[in-house]
Amino acid sequence: MNRTASIGTVLAVAGAAVLAPVTAAAAHPSTHGACAPARPGNSFYAGGRIASTPVTVPKSGCSTIAVSHIRDTRHPDDNCQTFLLAFLPPQGGDPTYTEPVQACSTSPRHRTVLATDVPDGTVFRVLYQVDYIEPDTQTVRYTVWR
Repeated sequence: MNRTASIGTVLAVAGAAVLAPVTAAAAHPSTHGACAPARPGNSFYAGGRIASTPVTVPKSGCSTIAVSHIRDTRHPDDNCQTFLLAFLPPQGGDPTYTEPVQACSTSPRHRTVLATDVPDGTVFRVLYQVDYIEPDTQTVRYTVWR
């Protein structure tokens, strides 16, 4: 095999390995080591975003954090939202934030990955951008896979 073909094969295998945890978990939610679902409650509103209660990554073979089943409770046909994560340091202090990601639930099995290579025991909050605050602050329901 020539060098260019070898590099292409390595890249294809590496790309498949990155996508495998999300795809496998979506297809077989009961598989050992698959990402586990959670529905954290809302904790607070600040700066145009709603933050969830803290979520802990369980001991599993899952190394991603993803969202699915996104729905605006007031407008059920709205199934898209902008999400980001706030990773909470174990010793306290300021959280570390991910970049915002537009996520849509095009089907119940579709998941949008918000972070990869997340170690077991990591504590984080899910934040979503609020689109409206009148007459009430927007409430978005979603499932977190970790």
